[in-house]
Amino acid sequence: MQSYRLAWDARLEPRLLVAHLAQFQHTLDAPVLQGLDRPWVPHKVINHYQRLRAGWPELAQHLDADAAEAWQLQMPVYVGEIDRFVLELQRYAELKMRVVAISSLTGLVAIVALALMTIRFTRQQVVKPLNALVTASRYVEKGNFAFPPLHVQQQNELKVLSHTFSSMAAQLHAHYQLLEQRVRDKTRDLTQANRTLSLLYQSSQILTRGPLHPALFDSVLASVLAREKLAFIRMEGEQFTFESGQIAPSQAWHQLPLQQGDHPIGTLHWQTTVTTPPAALMQSLAAMLARSVWIWQTQKQQQQMLLIEERATIARELHDSLAQALTYLRIQLTLLRRTVDARDRAAHDIIAEFDLALAEAYRQLRELLATFRLTIEKSDLMAALHAMIATLQKQSEADIHFTCQPGLEALDAQQQVHVLQIAREALLNAIRHANAQMITLDYQHTDEGEHILSVTDDGIGFGTTEEPQGHYGLTTMTERAERLAGSLQITAQPRGTRVTLRFPSRPALPRE
Repeated sequence: MQSYRLAWDARLEPRLLVAHLAQFQHTLDAPVLQGLDRPWVPHKVINHYQRLRAGWPELAQHLDADAAEAWQLQMPVYVGEIDRFVLELQRYAELKMRVVAISSLTGLVAIVALALMTIRFTRQQVVKPLNALVTASRYVEKGNFAFPPLHVQQQNELKVLSHTFSSMAAQLHAHYQLLEQRVRDKTRDLTQANRTLSLLYQSSQILTRGPLHPALFDSVLASVLAREKLAFIRMEGEQFTFESGQIAPSQAWHQLPLQQGDHPIGTLHWQTTVTTPPAALMQSLAAMLARSVWIWQTQKQQQQMLLIEERATIARELHDSLAQALTYLRIQLTLLRRTVDARDRAAHDIIAEFDLALAEAYRQLRELLATFRLTIEKSDLMAALHAMIATLQKQSEADIHFTCQPGLEALDAQQQVHVLQIAREALLNAIRHANAQMITLDYQHTDEGEHILSVTDDGIGFGTTEEPQGHYGLTTMTERAERLAGSLQITAQPRGTRVTLRFPSRPALPRE
């Protein structure tokens, strides 16, 4: 357009030609066009622009009036070059628009892809670890430390947080387990202490609900056997044996000494089944049983001492009164015999009978005094029986044998005295009246708790159980058997006699 205007100015408006030439030159040298000389600009565009600039000075020379025809001839060619340059510029602009469109589309795709990758990365590397942390915190909140592992691959703050949380949870779990173990230990200790106290309290209640006697010790051992699930338990000493349960040959034995202070009393043996009772429990039980046995033996000894003192007092009274009276009667009878005429046979016969009766009375008094003076030292009835047999053996040519099963130690003081005196009276009867070669004293204790004492001889036997006038041995034995809540039976055998005493395991009836 400017090219045609320059041609117009050259012919008709010369005064405007200079200004329009400057404007055309300014347009041709525009910075925008000069900036086309870049590596990324197509060579056609650059070449066309360079030809335009190179051809313009030569064409500008033909603008003079003299060269108007040359201008008219070259102008179409130059304009064509400008058109081709504009066309290339247009193509270049279109190319740039396509590049911009492709770049925009590529950028959009890249942005979307980046957004998706960012979302996926966020879900995998941020949201998922955070959800795992939340889940783990809920596990820990409920006291469950076995939460799913926290795996974070990236070296970032979440990995540090996950590692710290896992370490904290592990420490909490360790402390929690330690506290649980301590609670279990304390609970077990308290349960064991409660069981120990309960068993000891129950045993103490059994042993203190009345006077001590063997049945109470049997009850205590049965209670311990049931509560501690033992197979067998036995408490034994020199003068007693108590047991409960059945011996298990395959089970090991445990034992503890029974002693009161420095005084040994016996031994406590037991066998376990599944669980072993606590050592402290059995030690406390052994101490309680030892003290109870010691008290029981002391009480029996005190009762026996009281009975012995009472009988010694009665013996002294009999000796001081009845014995002196009998002695006085014997002196008077001697004086009477001397005074009566020797020819009075009837009177002398009466005096002789009276003398025999007096001698028998005196003999019975001595036996009665000996009976009252029988002693049972240290609550040992068996030793007293042996001592009594040794004394009676000196008075008889018959052999006296003594057999005994365990069970005498279970008798209280009054029962022991009754048994001792019944045995003595039965042995005396056999010695005096049976004319025996062998006398056997036997004691048995049945599983039902019945005590059986028998005296057997191989003598001449008897025809009747009625005692002669003035003899009261059988009557006394029967009364003592009744005081033991038992019975006395006298049986004739093919050769000899058998006297049997049976009584249950309960205290003797009080004396009236």
